[in-house]
Amino acid sequence: MYDQPRPNRAAPAMTFDQMLERVRYEGAYPTRERAAEAVRDVLAALGRQLTGDERVDLAQCLPVEAALTLTAQIPDTEHLTGWGFVKDLAEHTNTTPATARWDTGAVLGVVARLAGPDLLTRTLRRLPDGYALLFGQTELRRPETAAA
Repeated sequence: MYDQPRPNRAAPAMTFDQMLERVRYEGAYPTRERAAEAVRDVLAALGRQLTGDERVDLAQCLPVEAALTLTAQIPDTEHLTGWGFVKDLAEHTNTTPATARWDTGAVLGVVARLAGPDLLTRTLRRLPDGYALLFGQTELRRPETAAA
Protein backbone atom coordinates (compact mmCIF):
# COMPACT_ATOMS: atom_id res chain seq x y z
CA MET A 1 0.00 0.00 0.00
CA TYR A 2 1.30 3.43 -0.89
CA ASP A 3 0.58 6.63 0.98
CA GLN A 4 -1.24 8.73 -1.58
CA PRO A 5 -2.89 12.10 -1.01
CA ARG A 6 -6.64 12.22 -0.76
CA PRO A 7 -8.57 14.41 -3.23
CA ASN A 8 -9.87 17.79 -2.01
CA ARG A 9 -7.30 18.06 0.73
CA ALA A 10 -8.08 20.83 3.21
CA ALA A 11 -5.30 23.13 4.37
CA PRO A 12 -3.79 22.19 7.75
CA ALA A 13 -5.21 24.10 10.72
CA MET A 14 -1.80 25.62 11.52
CA THR A 15 1.53 26.31 9.90
CA PHE A 16 4.69 24.48 10.90
CA ASP A 17 5.91 27.59 12.73
CA GLN A 18 2.65 27.73 14.69
CA MET A 19 2.96 24.02 15.46
CA LEU A 20 6.50 24.51 16.76
CA GLU A 21 5.38 27.39 18.98
CA ARG A 22 2.50 25.31 20.34
CA VAL A 23 4.82 22.36 21.07
CA ARG A 24 7.35 24.74 22.62
CA TYR A 25 4.64 26.08 24.92
CA GLU A 26 3.18 22.64 25.77
CA GLY A 27 6.61 21.15 26.46
CA ALA A 28 8.04 24.25 28.15
CA TYR A 29 11.07 24.00 25.87
CA PRO A 30 13.64 26.79 26.20
CA THR A 31 14.13 27.22 22.45
CA ARG A 32 12.28 26.73 19.21
CA GLU A 33 15.08 24.45 18.04
CA ARG A 34 14.47 22.10 20.97
CA ALA A 35 10.75 22.01 20.12
CA ALA A 36 11.59 21.28 16.47
CA GLU A 37 13.86 18.41 17.55
CA ALA A 38 11.04 16.94 19.66
CA VAL A 39 8.58 17.23 16.75
CA ARG A 40 10.98 15.50 14.35
CA ASP A 41 11.85 12.72 16.76
CA VAL A 42 8.30 11.93 17.90
CA LEU A 43 6.72 12.13 14.44
CA ALA A 44 9.46 9.90 13.01
CA ALA A 45 8.79 7.35 15.76
CA LEU A 46 5.03 7.56 15.13
CA GLY A 47 5.67 7.10 11.42
CA ARG A 48 7.42 3.82 12.23
CA GLN A 49 4.27 2.57 14.01
CA LEU A 50 1.28 3.92 12.08
CA THR A 51 0.04 2.44 8.81
CA GLY A 52 -2.97 2.52 6.53
CA ASP A 53 -5.54 5.21 5.92
CA GLU A 54 -4.98 6.70 9.36
CA ARG A 55 -1.35 7.40 8.49
CA VAL A 56 -2.38 9.19 5.29
CA ASP A 57 -5.24 11.09 6.90
CA LEU A 58 -3.10 12.15 9.86
CA ALA A 59 -0.37 13.39 7.53
CA GLN A 60 -2.96 15.51 5.73
CA CYS A 61 -3.92 17.21 9.01
CA LEU A 62 -0.34 18.21 9.72
CA PRO A 63 1.72 21.05 8.29
CA VAL A 64 3.74 19.86 5.28
CA GLU A 65 7.07 19.73 7.10
CA ALA A 66 5.59 17.60 9.89
CA ALA A 67 3.72 15.37 7.42
CA LEU A 68 6.94 14.67 5.52
CA THR A 69 8.67 13.60 8.73
CA LEU A 70 5.80 11.23 9.57
CA THR A 71 5.50 9.66 6.12
CA ALA A 72 9.24 9.41 5.38
CA GLN A 73 9.49 6.54 7.85
CA ILE A 74 9.13 2.91 6.83
CA PRO A 75 6.68 1.27 9.25
CA ASP A 76 8.20 -1.35 11.55
CA THR A 77 6.92 -4.88 11.44
CA GLU A 78 6.88 -4.96 15.25
CA HIS A 79 4.00 -2.96 16.73
CA LEU A 80 5.00 -1.41 20.03
CA THR A 81 2.71 -0.67 22.97
CA GLY A 82 2.60 2.91 24.23
CA TRP A 83 5.34 2.19 26.76
CA GLY A 84 7.36 0.37 24.10
CA PHE A 85 7.00 3.44 21.88
CA VAL A 86 8.46 5.65 24.62
CA LYS A 87 11.35 3.25 25.28
CA ASP A 88 12.06 2.99 21.54
CA LEU A 89 12.06 6.78 21.22
CA ALA A 90 14.46 7.06 24.16
CA GLU A 91 16.83 4.60 22.50
CA HIS A 92 16.67 6.34 19.10
CA THR A 93 17.26 9.79 20.62
CA ASN A 94 19.76 8.70 23.28
CA THR A 95 17.64 10.21 26.08
CA THR A 96 15.96 8.91 29.19
CA PRO A 97 12.48 7.37 29.07
CA ALA A 98 11.24 10.33 31.15
CA THR A 99 12.49 12.82 28.55
CA ALA A 100 11.07 10.72 25.71
CA ARG A 101 7.69 10.57 27.49
CA TRP A 102 7.73 14.34 27.99
CA ASP A 103 8.55 14.97 24.33
CA THR A 104 5.88 12.50 23.23
CA GLY A 105 3.19 14.18 25.30
CA ALA A 106 4.10 17.66 24.10
CA VAL A 107 4.08 16.69 20.42
CA LEU A 108 1.21 14.20 20.32
CA GLY A 109 -1.03 16.52 22.33
CA VAL A 110 -0.74 19.07 19.53
CA VAL A 111 -1.15 16.35 16.88
CA ALA A 112 -4.35 15.19 18.63
CA ARG A 113 -5.86 18.68 18.36
CA LEU A 114 -4.91 18.90 14.69
CA ALA A 115 -6.36 15.46 13.95
CA GLY A 116 -9.69 16.06 15.64
CA PRO A 117 -11.72 13.53 17.62
CA ASP A 118 -12.84 11.25 14.78
CA LEU A 119 -9.41 10.71 13.23
CA LEU A 120 -7.81 10.45 16.66
CA THR A 121 -10.24 7.68 17.62
CA ARG A 122 -9.52 5.81 14.38
CA THR A 123 -5.78 6.23 14.90
CA LEU A 124 -5.91 4.94 18.47
CA ARG A 125 -7.89 1.91 17.33
CA ARG A 126 -5.16 1.07 14.83
CA LEU A 127 -2.36 1.35 17.39
CA PRO A 128 -1.72 -1.13 20.25
CA ASP A 129 -2.73 -0.35 23.83
CA GLY A 130 -1.12 2.54 25.66
CA TYR A 131 -1.16 5.27 23.00
CA ALA A 132 -4.24 7.17 24.20
CA LEU A 133 -2.37 8.56 27.19
CA LEU A 134 0.47 9.64 24.92
CA PHE A 135 -2.04 11.67 22.90
CA GLY A 136 -3.43 13.21 26.10
CA GLN A 137 -6.60 11.10 26.06
CA THR A 138 -8.11 8.62 28.44
CA GLU A 139 -7.31 5.04 27.54
CA LEU A 140 -9.98 3.48 25.36
CA ARG A 141 -11.17 0.07 26.43
CA ARG A 142 -11.24 -2.45 23.64
CA PRO A 143 -14.27 -4.72 23.72
CA GLU A 144 -13.38 -8.17 24.93
CA THR A 145 -14.58 -11.11 22.92
CA ALA A 146 -16.76 -13.51 24.84
CA ALA A 147 -15.46 -17.02 25.11
CA ALA A 148 -17.83 -19.48 23.47
